[in-house]
Amino acid sequence: MAMVFHGRTFVASLPHRQTAIGGLRMTCAIPAHLAHRNREWRQIGRALTALAAVAVLAGCEDKNAFVAPPPPKVDVATPVQRPVTRYVEATGNTAPIKNVDLVARVQGFLQSIDYQDGTFVKQGTQLFTIEPETYKLKLEQAQAAEAGAQASLKQAEADFKRQVDLVQRQAVSQATLDTSTATRDNAQANLQQAQANTRLAQLNYGYTKVSAPFDGIVSAHLVSTGELVGVASPTQLATIVAMDPIWVNFTVNEQDVLRIRAEAQRRGLTSADLKQFPILVGLQTETGYPHEGHLDYVAPTINQSTGTLAVRGLVPNDKRVLLPGYFVRVRVPFSQEKDALLVPDTALGSDQGGRYLLVANSDNVVEQRKVQIGPVDNGLRVIESGLKPDDRVVTAGLLRVIPGQKIDPQVTKIEQPQASAK
Repeated sequence: MAMVFHGRTFVASLPHRQTAIGGLRMTCAIPAHLAHRNREWRQIGRALTALAAVAVLAGCEDKNAFVAPPPPKVDVATPVQRPVTRYVEATGNTAPIKNVDLVARVQGFLQSIDYQDGTFVKQGTQLFTIEPETYKLKLEQAQAAEAGAQASLKQAEADFKRQVDLVQRQAVSQATLDTSTATRDNAQANLQQAQANTRLAQLNYGYTKVSAPFDGIVSAHLVSTGELVGVASPTQLATIVAMDPIWVNFTVNEQDVLRIRAEAQRRGLTSADLKQFPILVGLQTETGYPHEGHLDYVAPTINQSTGTLAVRGLVPNDKRVLLPGYFVRVRVPFSQEKDALLVPDTALGSDQGGRYLLVANSDNVVEQRKVQIGPVDNGLRVIESGLKPDDRVVTAGLLRVIPGQKIDPQVTKIEQPQASAK
């Protein structure tokens, strides 16, 4: 069967769509059944697109939901509990117990210098000689005068005895006896004066030899051989300093004085007992306090201008490690606490209210504890108040936590650091 295709009729029956190409408007015809199917597919596509959008939005909502981070892991530890010795710590200076200027007490030319500058000498060692010949002659002259006075007194006593005998026999008058008595008394006085002159001459002769009054180190000589010394006033020749033992002078503030006195009263100690307290001394370059002595003096009053009490210790110095004038570190033990609480210094924080510790409570929530700190003992800080033995102290990661924050505590043990030199 033959089919006749009428193009114009077919085209006229189709829906028309105009398309602009190159400035010309063209009209295209789409079959009706295809146009209907295209509308159906477009509706299905729009439905699928809407479903996809809903699914995507639902997925986005699930991914953006807030999930709280886990609590930070923080190291915590209970404080160290052990006996601690309480010390009063101060700074002071060393001073010699004996420091004497050697002077010329008689006038004359310096004959010799009998020591080496800066050497250690024993007591009685001759150090200087000052023109002794003149004073030796004066001594001999005084001794001769004393011998003459003794002879005169002996003669006067013999004459007195004769006159007494003659008066008893009424051979001489009483006036003669009185004259003999006066002569005897005058001779006795002359002898006493001669003896005093002899002793004075002996002293001056002894001053021509300047000796060490005690064991010590002699400084450099201040005069030269042949120089005239002791003309108008005593001339300083050198200085001798005793080095063993040595004094350590320091001051204690008023609060420490009150604490020490309270402790002494509690233990029933007297002021004499306080002088038996040991004193520990260390130089700036030394580790710890290697030099040990005892208290020697405590001032009776507080210095009102400084609010301190002057204290002095006596320290053996046989090796002469401590020189007079050294700046030293001092501490004096005065009591002992059996169960002190200690933490590392790194666990402590500070603010305007003072020092504090961060502590994890039973719910693992961080709390801030205000504490009173004490001295450092073997590298750990003593906590005077504000902390309990079973408290869990934050020892590391302080910058990662704040009070009120929940944490994941990692229980550790406080390590004992090396003993500090300070």
